[in-house]
Amino acid sequence: MAAADELAFHEFEEATNLLAQTPNEATTRGDQLVPQQHVAVAMDSGGSYGAEDEVEESDKTASPRRASILGPGLARQVLDRIKGSLLPRPGHNFVRHHLRNRPDLYGPFWICATLAIVLAVTGNLTLVLAQRRDPSIHYSPQFHKVTVAGTAIYCYAWLVPLALWGFLQWRKGVRERMGPYTFLETVCVYGYSLFVFIPTVVLWLIPVPWLQWLSGALALALSAAGLVFTLWPVVREDTRLAAVLLLSVVVLLHALLATGCKFYFFQPLPLEPAALPHQATSQPPTVLLSPPPPRSAAA
Repeated sequence: MAAADELAFHEFEEATNLLAQTPNEATTRGDQLVPQQHVAVAMDSGGSYGAEDEVEESDKTASPRRASILGPGLARQVLDRIKGSLLPRPGHNFVRHHLRNRPDLYGPFWICATLAIVLAVTGNLTLVLAQRRDPSIHYSPQFHKVTVAGTAIYCYAWLVPLALWGFLQWRKGVRERMGPYTFLETVCVYGYSLFVFIPTVVLWLIPVPWLQWLSGALALALSAAGLVFTLWPVVREDTRLAAVLLLSVVVLLHALLATGCKFYFFQPLPLEPAALPHQATSQPPTVLLSPPPPRSAAA
């Protein structure tokens, strides 16, 4: 009978009372005390000990980082990179001093979108102002310029960095000392280099040809200089001929983009087709006079 009394559930009652007093400390499993926060890990045969704690810690560390990316820190970062693209100088690497292994696509995307919209709007405004000065110029809204500008800008900002990155990767296999930038860093450099053309395009509304070309040349010089100073630490490890040819192609493509935008979006429309027949009929008709009849000999 004493053995039957020993089989009573006194131990489980004590465990229940212990859990009621300290629910977060321990639970009873047989003769061992297992911490409650590791119960799920102890019962899982395939999991590793402390995996839940690691996930919780990673969530805690990721939440401030996510908040910093979506918060005002991103705006300050974009403004700092825009300033760096507007003020290039020798020895100042845009990737090392401004990107710091953290390239973004937010700034390049909106810079390209803003430049495309500004190009299309100012191109139409130029024709409106030209019509006010010369009524013979016929103007109609050209909405297709938004599509043309967007396609040209985005193709340039993505395809040219892709070709450049591929070429540098190929040259890296030839010259082992070369360390090219990543593809996102190359896209980021090209995207921020286009920001200087946004105020330049607005200045092209002034109908002064020499001022337009001067502002365009200054913007091209600043933008191309930023690209050259950024790419030089990478291409200088290559042969002199390859480095010079590569930088020349980079500057030439940048110049083609600027001059192409200038000639396409800032040319006035020709005269109205109906004006030419009107001018032709407004001239006085030519009257052909017949020669007088010959006089007779009797006269």
